[in-house]
Amino acid sequence: MVVTEIPKHYTASPSSHVGTPHLTINREATVDLDSSNAFEGPEKLLEVWFSSSPTDLPGAAGPLGLKGVPADTWKQMLDLVNCKVLSIVESEHVDAYLLSESSMFVWPHKLVLKTCGTTTLLWGLPRMLEIAALDAGFPHVTAQPTRGIAAAATPYRVFYSRKNFLYPDQQRGPHRSWRDEVRFLDQRFQGGSAYMIGKMNGEHWYLYITGPDTKLTPPSTPDREYMDIPGTETKIIDHPQRLLSAKGDETQDETLEVLMTDLDEQNARQFYLEDASAVAEGRFFQKARDARKNAINSLGVIPEEKGSTGSLGGSTLPNTRAHSEDSFDVFEQTSSDHSGFSSDDDDLTFPEELTTEGHTLGTVVSETCGLADVYPTAKYPDARIDAYLFTPCGFSANGVIPAPGGTVNTNGKGSDGSNATHYFTVHVTPEPQCSYASFETNVPARQSGRETAEVVEHVVDIFKPGRFSVTIFETKPADEAHYQDTVKRTSRMDCIKGYRRVDRIVHDLDGYDLVFRYYERDDWKGGKPRLGEMDY
Repeated sequence: MVVTEIPKHYTASPSSHVGTPHLTINREATVDLDSSNAFEGPEKLLEVWFSSSPTDLPGAAGPLGLKGVPADTWKQMLDLVNCKVLSIVESEHVDAYLLSESSMFVWPHKLVLKTCGTTTLLWGLPRMLEIAALDAGFPHVTAQPTRGIAAAATPYRVFYSRKNFLYPDQQRGPHRSWRDEVRFLDQRFQGGSAYMIGKMNGEHWYLYITGPDTKLTPPSTPDREYMDIPGTETKIIDHPQRLLSAKGDETQDETLEVLMTDLDEQNARQFYLEDASAVAEGRFFQKARDARKNAINSLGVIPEEKGSTGSLGGSTLPNTRAHSEDSFDVFEQTSSDHSGFSSDDDDLTFPEELTTEGHTLGTVVSETCGLADVYPTAKYPDARIDAYLFTPCGFSANGVIPAPGGTVNTNGKGSDGSNATHYFTVHVTPEPQCSYASFETNVPARQSGRETAEVVEHVVDIFKPGRFSVTIFETKPADEAHYQDTVKRTSRMDCIKGYRRVDRIVHDLDGYDLVFRYYERDDWKGGKPRLGEMDY
């Protein structure tokens, strides 16, 4: 089980404690946070690389690159996206921002931003490029203030993707249709390619990708923003193609994304505050009762000290309000001091943290639902989960997963040759009329010791969706042996317990292989999927 508590002794910079993430909570952003109107679960996902690897940064960027940018600067950019930072887990290789609408991850060389609801993710892109230029020192195009053109760093690669929306008419800005989103991206990057992967009349997934060494579109005038200019044509990919092996020396990059809809209603109740609090209460009182019994049984005869009052002072429970949420162990509710020792629970005070939205109940949910076991501490001892449960329902979590063993080489990689720290992120909208859950990770399958299909089965068992899609996006195998290993590893994906595979689409992209699969539960009778937008 992944340890979710940040060590109590941890007070210094992450760089002084290699492999130990550090949590910062923005309590102001959590005041009166309500998920009642979070109707659109499917996220918008933007990934911008400014260098091919964290060890190949231009001199002006320095060794920290994007990680050297102050958190307040990123928060200002996120204001344009219309979401707030709830908390931050800092580690040596990546900083994980838990947001009011999903997540952001910052490495020295790249940034991943994933938001749901009616957030305006792409409105943050120009500011993101400006921050990379002026605050992180990446090569950039000089600003032209008289023409209203800001400085913009030149990305190495750009990826933008999302599942089909359920309610596209309620989106804002360029997110009302895929065509508008592609036009927005084309106005900034040359040579982008847009794809719709899946059935036009069924579940599908959109992808915009640029090639290596992306070039910025030369600026014209500020009025150009929504002119009818020639754009990238969306290619509809809905037929199988063979994975093509290719040789290359780019950093190994692998991302697994599981997008789930039509969650089992009863199972989804665990992501409601009322139900999660009831579960926490049951565990709390059971833990307290067990601790009392153990204390009573172990007391024996206590010799009185001179001046003793003849009784044990203190209370059964510590003052939970005195604990900071950063280090609060939600079920460590007893101390060595006990008084009364009755079997009655009336004098036990249920902590307020377990009755209200926030990180404490988020921790409870991440453990009880099984999320904390996806990458257990038996394998990843330094892993940390930062989770949040919303009012009246909804759940988000970030996982920071340092490489096993904690050994980091001078090239910034783990002892197995992989990037030293990886991530996963989860978002859940449990309301039955729009239920949705997502799981995304870049933990390499070869590192986890589990086949990709096992991870998918574990995740699907947590949320029990009626249907779901899986995308596996990874750099091309370096040689034939790696290619055969990839084919063998992914073939197991055709058999997910309790589900039937409806679609399998394999696509050869520039430097990457992409496999998209769509599944429906064996007993699924929910009818056709809601397509949302019809404008491709």
